[in-house]
Amino acid sequence: MGTGGWIVLAVIVGLGIWAVTVYNGLVALRNRFKNAFSQIDVQLKRRYDLIPNLVEAVKGYMAHERQTLEAVIKARGAAVGAAQTAAAAPGDPAAMRGLSQAEGALGGALGRLLAVFEQYPDLKANQNVLALQEELSSTENKVAFARQAYNDSVMEYNTRRESFPDTILAGMFRFDAAELLQATESAEERKAPKVSLT
Repeated sequence: MGTGGWIVLAVIVGLGIWAVTVYNGLVALRNRFKNAFSQIDVQLKRRYDLIPNLVEAVKGYMAHERQTLEAVIKARGAAVGAAQTAAAAPGDPAAMRGLSQAEGALGGALGRLLAVFEQYPDLKANQNVLALQEELSSTENKVAFARQAYNDSVMEYNTRRESFPDTILAGMFRFDAAELLQATESAEERKAPKVSLT
């Protein structure tokens, strides 16, 4: 083999090593954002488990607020379904938008429920309700931190898959863009679950 053959072989080997490195890097970044989403999923499930307990605890006190309680349960059901869809396809644009919207609706319903607490002095003194509210508030914070970690991982993955020359392999091997998980509730609704009952 002549000098030209060795040069061609070296170029082919170099391209092969580059392709393997880029491919493995994209796989690692994709797995990182999927793992980050699983952390969100854990916290969302915890919150979804707390909500029926909270509704049950306040139901006796809030007999006249049946519509508010039903809205929370309905929003929870929609959010659970959206979270299951998103967990099956982390990063999928439709799944992430659906989850954001369902979480926004749930946040609004919870905000209205917790705002109504102020009208019931007995609720403010109920230790079980106070403990559930505190757990819910803590979980909200954990969801926010997990969402930030997920979004950071998605940004890193998307930046890498869109950067030249990595974008060539990303397109060839179907490393599709991942969607951020946005918080869709208003600033007022985001504050609402943190209402103090003391």
